[in-house]
Amino acid sequence: MFPLYDENPTRITPYLTYGLIGMNVLVFLHEVSLSNAQLEQFFRLYAVVPRELTTNFSSEWTTLFTSQFLHGGWWHLISNMVFLWIFGNNIEDRLGHLKYLIFYLTCGALAALCQWFIGMNSGIPSLGASGAISGVLGAYIIRFPHARVMTLAFLGFFVTTIRVPAMILIGLFIVQNVLSGVVSLQTAANMSVETGGVAYWAHIGGFVFGIILAPLLGLFKQEY
Repeated sequence: MFPLYDENPTRITPYLTYGLIGMNVLVFLHEVSLSNAQLEQFFRLYAVVPRELTTNFSSEWTTLFTSQFLHGGWWHLISNMVFLWIFGNNIEDRLGHLKYLIFYLTCGALAALCQWFIGMNSGIPSLGASGAISGVLGAYIIRFPHARVMTLAFLGFFVTTIRVPAMILIGLFIVQNVLSGVVSLQTAANMSVETGGVAYWAHIGGFVFGIILAPLLGLFKQEY
């Protein structure tokens, strides 16, 4: 299943959601213009490298924010931006532009810290908007628990559209990440080498912090 759009109208134009998507796309286009050596250096400078954050937090803390605009491939970028496009506009509408930006960046930074906590001495860069977007999903699921999302469904050779409860799409996303996160912990416990891949614990952390922070910023208020 691939989400297309949700059914909730917005009262304001989600300029920040559009802007965040644009910034992510522009940064990625810069990434693909770099050579492999340049890209590796770019990630070392602007992604979260847990080992560097552990030993030199005072100069590395900014990567908790810059890493949110980096992506490791086209599918990583596209899937993140689709979820941000669909679910971010309603959260921006309910929080207002400024609070939404604070919420988004804070969820992303806290999510990165969750992944850092799991592997403080890892030298593998952690990057992507997934933690911040997970925060948006956490806020969405408590603000619009009965919403439905128009979704592409692939039935063998046939493709159709169906309306799926947002709770199911987001729930599947979180369950997948919880299970994958547990597996990654078991792998790390049983192996003496670093493991890379998707930052599952950033996803989980972002989702939890989204549920906590959004109401504090006025998610359920009628006016902002």
